[in-house]
Parts: sequence; C-alpha cells; structure tokens
Amino acid sequence: MSETQDKPAADNPSNAAEANHTHDQAAPDAPYKPVIAAKAAKRANASVIGMVIALLVCVLAFLPIVLMNPAPKGEGFRPPVDVASIAKNATDVAGFTPVTPDTGDTFTPNYARWESGTGSGVPTWEVGYLTPKEAFIGLTQTKQANPTWILQQTGNLPVTGTRNAGGQDWELRDSGKDKRSMVLEYRGTTLILSGTASLDEFATLAAAVVKSADQAPAPTVSAQP
Repeated sequence: MSETQDKPAADNPSNAAEANHTHDQAAPDAPYKPVIAAKAAKRANASVIGMVIALLVCVLAFLPIVLMNPAPKGEGFRPPVDVASIAKNATDVAGFTPVTPDTGDTFTPNYARWESGTGSGVPTWEVGYLTPKEAFIGLTQTKQANPTWILQQTGNLPVTGTRNAGGQDWELRDSGKDKRSMVLEYRGTTLILSGTASLDEFATLAAAVVKSADQAPAPTVSAQP
C-alpha cells in the first residue's frame, strides 16, 4: 500500500481550504444582541411611565388657563389703540388740543400718532379708523394748513359741494367712485377726513370730530402789537 493512499483526504491543503470556505458561507456570524437585565428593564419602563404621567398632569393643570384666555383669532389682530392717551402726549408739541372723537364701539382706531411734518412742512395729528362696514377713514388735523397741502391730503379730488355734520358744513371732495374727503376749518385748525367709507359713515365720524373739537379748550390768540 502506498503512502498516498494511506494519507487522509483532510490532510490535502486544497480540500481543507474548500472545507473552511464552505463553513464560512454556511455559518455567518450571528448579530450581537445586548441583553438587559430584568430589573434594569423594569426600572426603565417605570421611568418612561412616570414621565408620561407627569406630562399629563402638567397639561391638565394648564388647560383651564388656556381655555379661559383664548388667543385672538385672525391675522389682522392688533392691540387696542388708546387715542386719548396718545393725543394727551402730543398736546404740548402740537400747540393745540388734538381731537379724540368718541365713536363708542362702532369705529375702531388702528393707529394714532403725531407727525412732525419733516417731509411736508406741516405737522399733523393723525388717527385711522376702521368703520362698521369695514371701510377706512383717516383723520388729519393741523393748524398750519395751506392750499397745496390740502390738495395733497385730499388726493386732488374736486370740490363737489358741502355736507353738514355735527352742525357744521364740511367741504365735500368726491371722486364719484370709492374715494372721498371732507374738509373743515374749525376753531383754529383744519380737519380733514379721507377714505373709502360711505357718506353716512363719514358724517357719523365728522359729527364726533366736531363734538370733540367743541370740548377742547379755546385756542389762544396772540395779542396784536
């Protein structure tokens, strides 16, 4: 018997390599799975449950507060404008008492300001109002008006007549479409209302303006030399 026949087949290098390669393909490494102790898992679950309970308690505690104080709706929401307070602050620099028409809850002011007149040369008291019909009327008051400035403020609209409001005849300037103005020289100042509201809404605001002007202290007249 030869040595070749007595030698086991496993001793053959090529056969051993093939056997190892086949074993590697047949038995890939199994993924590592971490093992958590039962007590640790129980503690972790208890922590998560505690956090959820705490969150629910906080939500329930604040829910009544949120319901009693709902957030304002609508993108156009703005805080109320205190026209009287702003006018009071502007009185000294204006040189006259700015009108603060009382319209109740029907006309809503959306701005009130004193303009120094840097660009126009005419310092003015200005208030904007949203009307009950959701139109707009702007109020402008000054004691330094001139014809050119009035034309600019009224958009060069033609004079179409007069409109009585608050016992006074206002000059009416109307485009015949959606823009109009009412102008009044009264108690030492010029008052202009301009906007897109109806004539009835203009008259309502104009009457409130005249009433406010009547309640203001009489303008002082400088003594002539």
